[in-house]
Amino acid sequence: MSKKDILIVEDEASIVRILELEFAHEGYTFDSAMDGSAALTAFEENSYSLILLDLMLPEISGLEVCRNIRKDSDVPIIMLTARRDLTDKVAGLDLGADDYITKPFEMEELLARVRAGLRRNQTKEDETSILQVADVSINMLTRQVLKGDALLEFTKTEFLLLVYLVSNKGIVLTRDQIIEHVWGYDTESSTNILDVYIRYLRQKIDCTQELSLIHTIRGVGYSMSEPQIV
Repeated sequence: MSKKDILIVEDEASIVRILELEFAHEGYTFDSAMDGSAALTAFEENSYSLILLDLMLPEISGLEVCRNIRKDSDVPIIMLTARRDLTDKVAGLDLGADDYITKPFEMEELLARVRAGLRRNQTKEDETSILQVADVSINMLTRQVLKGDALLEFTKTEFLLLVYLVSNKGIVLTRDQIIEHVWGYDTESSTNILDVYIRYLRQKIDCTQELSLIHTIRGVGYSMSEPQIV
């Protein structure tokens, strides 16, 4: 699955060509779809940071395209419409579109709205790249782990275990679930392997021994949550 900046969904070839030239000039990567069916296929096969969506499309309407995309994604959607009827704009916004612009439009205004949408999407992506519990933060892009301002060092297996626990913060994970996710095999012959690595993590992130982030659920497994007095 490729990652691109913009999916242009528009059935007027002249508008598509103008948008492609402008976006290329701005340095954006993009795909174009000229009907609703092609738009949904492109969305399923690729990843986009923003969708520019015309409401009046052949085969599948822009509103239906918006509805289907919102079932799986919160990617920013800017509606393009030649209609000035407020009900169309309201319908699109109610279905989850983020913004709209009415044709004919000024290119500078459209580009400004695109930049704003891409910024919002980047902010969301940056936020989801950081996992946090108490004063421990994990940057999934750089694979750095901080406790407060201190940089912690983890082996590959320790890091995978920590990420799995923090990603499921507040959820009780069984021993089998953790072992299968981190090691990928049945460890009945080495029943203490998980306990050993939990101890390694505790030595690094529960160093005060008065407050604990990793909680043992007897007879079940482990859970990661905010500090509790132990």
